[in-house]
Amino acid sequence: MKKLIALFATTAVASGSAMGAIALSGSASVSYDDNGSSPSATSYDADMTITGTAGSTTFTSTMDIDAAATVTGTSLATTIGPITVAADMFNEDDSATNSTTGGLTSDSGDNRSVTVSLDAPVGDATIGLDDTGNVTVSGTFSGVTVSHTMQDGTDTTTGSASIAGMDITLSNDAGSTSWTIGTTVAGTAVTVGSDKSISATFGVTGNTVVVTHTAERASSSSTTSTKHSTAQKDAYTTIAVSRDLTSGAALSATYNTFDSSLTLKASVAF
Repeated sequence: MKKLIALFATTAVASGSAMGAIALSGSASVSYDDNGSSPSATSYDADMTITGTAGSTTFTSTMDIDAAATVTGTSLATTIGPITVAADMFNEDDSATNSTTGGLTSDSGDNRSVTVSLDAPVGDATIGLDDTGNVTVSGTFSGVTVSHTMQDGTDTTTGSASIAGMDITLSNDAGSTSWTIGTTVAGTAVTVGSDKSISATFGVTGNTVVVTHTAERASSSSTTSTKHSTAQKDAYTTIAVSRDLTSGAALSATYNTFDSSLTLKASVAF
């Protein structure tokens, strides 16, 4: 494992001077939220991605550029024969955002990682090993995609398949099972989940209406593995209407029953 990482580092340094292809992409948006009975607010968001490639090595850096350039992600990946090495070199501090958007009250720790994957000559299976010692075996067999991660006391297994017009996903995390089933009926894409959630998408590409219901969430205390707690939240429904304009911009309006708020957003991607 250490030799592979060392070889990866050497390859990355050698590729640095020959980085020949650099691509820029990003997006920008402005949103107005009436916030229901609370004071209204306007927010702005602009993001940029820099991608550099040299041979089989790819470097990607993402930045939030609203008021100043702030790095939000950095990764490096390379292929050495049948081996793929990927490094996530950015340690996100997610405590602030998670405390408001996901009910999380503390950062999940050091998020940096190195993953080594080997394309094994066993059908379509791929064997992966990361720097924590977790081993993942994944592949597609007879139309069913399966991934199993072996880790200390908390093995996880996920599977997905398309059967008779239905897209099915199944996940088992340390004995806890969840699932989703999605299908399209009369042009409406519907997805239901084991957590009592449901979503429906109407319309055509570039002009859609999405209705999503999120079930009530119970509170949960933090554990050694998750390092965060989740606050209780009542069930709510959102209705989002979006439309792409010929100018290249997109407009959307989202109503949220949780706080009776309406958010209007204009965005453009480049």
